[in-house]
Amino acid sequence: MSLRLLAVGDMHLGRRPSRLPAPLAEHGDALGPAGAWQRTVEAAIEATVDAVVLAGDVIEKPEDFFEGYGELARGVARLTEAGIHVLGVVGNHDVKVLPRLADQIPAFELLGRDGQWQSAAIEASGERLTLWGWSFPREVVRFSPLEGQRFERGPGVNLGLLHCDRDQSGSRHAPVRSAELADAGLDGWLLGHIHKPDSLTAPNPSGYLGSLTGMDPGEHGARGPWLLTIEGGRVESMEQWRLAPLRWERVDLDLTGLEEAEQVQDRLLQEVRALDEDWAERDRPLEAVGIRLRLVGRSNLAEAAAEALGPALHEALFRGARGTHYFLEKLLVEALPEIPLDQLAEANHPAGLLARRLRLLDGPADDSARQRLIEEGRRRLQARLGESRWQALADGGLGTDGMGADSIGRDSLDEQVVVDYLRRAGTRMLERMLASRGDLG
Repeated sequence: MSLRLLAVGDMHLGRRPSRLPAPLAEHGDALGPAGAWQRTVEAAIEATVDAVVLAGDVIEKPEDFFEGYGELARGVARLTEAGIHVLGVVGNHDVKVLPRLADQIPAFELLGRDGQWQSAAIEASGERLTLWGWSFPREVVRFSPLEGQRFERGPGVNLGLLHCDRDQSGSRHAPVRSAELADAGLDGWLLGHIHKPDSLTAPNPSGYLGSLTGMDPGEHGARGPWLLTIEGGRVESMEQWRLAPLRWERVDLDLTGLEEAEQVQDRLLQEVRALDEDWAERDRPLEAVGIRLRLVGRSNLAEAAAEALGPALHEALFRGARGTHYFLEKLLVEALPEIPLDQLAEANHPAGLLARRLRLLDGPADDSARQRLIEEGRRRLQARLGESRWQALADGGLGTDGMGADSIGRDSLDEQVVVDYLRRAGTRMLERMLASRGDLG
């Protein structure tokens, strides 16, 4: 037997998702926070969770009082009728409205009014949880809510519910330090405010829950509440329920080898189908997916390919197997032109010499010149891996080539690794050489 808690991050009832194509914009409510909240309520009831907790910014702004009341009240009523506790804290967005709504919805338990820490006890199936919450007393809070705070642990697992700005010392929105969270003596922290979710796990159930649904293309990736299971007096598991009706996704489409510009349409369709099949195995059906597409790789047809996709911008691309509407939100052309290696290799200048070396990499495996090039590359890579200055690079990059000590082990320098590295490094150097000569657009 276990106690199950469904934790909801920033919901922002009253807000509508942006950059939707016209046919979908008409259904903005269903695709936005209201639709995500309805899905969360239904999933919580279906799974018979014991409590739902809201980590602040439940409402977008004071002007959304009546809309927020309607959506929140209906959800809370359904949850409490099913025997599910509903608790929450105030964030910086809803400091003027959520306490008033809580007064109108008695079944909704607001923790930490007026910036005072408060605990609530939850019991189910023989398991016990003490939930500590703190609410914004005003919109701007420049101090840490944990400063000088000492928690007297309650029964069972002790968790904190807090809307805050982690490791941002100059923040106007309750700045806290990671060290403060770790030293507070609680078993985990369910945080609101930052819309990008952390990678939360049972061994480390502390971090940002993320927004309940992506409000704009900047909030790409999976969104939804987190199910936390308490069993045997500890947090046994923590998993994200991908319930958001709308998802924003970034897709890179490689144009290398494209023979005709129109083929980009086929490649995009294949990519979207693969996404649809993958999500169908793991997630609740999505209503819509907005794709920000980058055309990458090497092709002299990049602009023509972009023109072939132009009519699809802000229009339906594809209808998934479960009815999901896919649309193209934005198109970025970042593909580079093809480098004429064969032509360059005939020239007697440094770029020609480098082009000949790059051609060697694609030659026969038993070519003696190719083998010497690879061995020399391996020797130099091994020497560079031994230098501490490369190991300390924060981005894991070896020089500017994006392949460093974190991604190449001294014992993993097999032929393919060396060839890949030399090809990338050589190609980038050739680009610089041609650009300086004015031969590369």
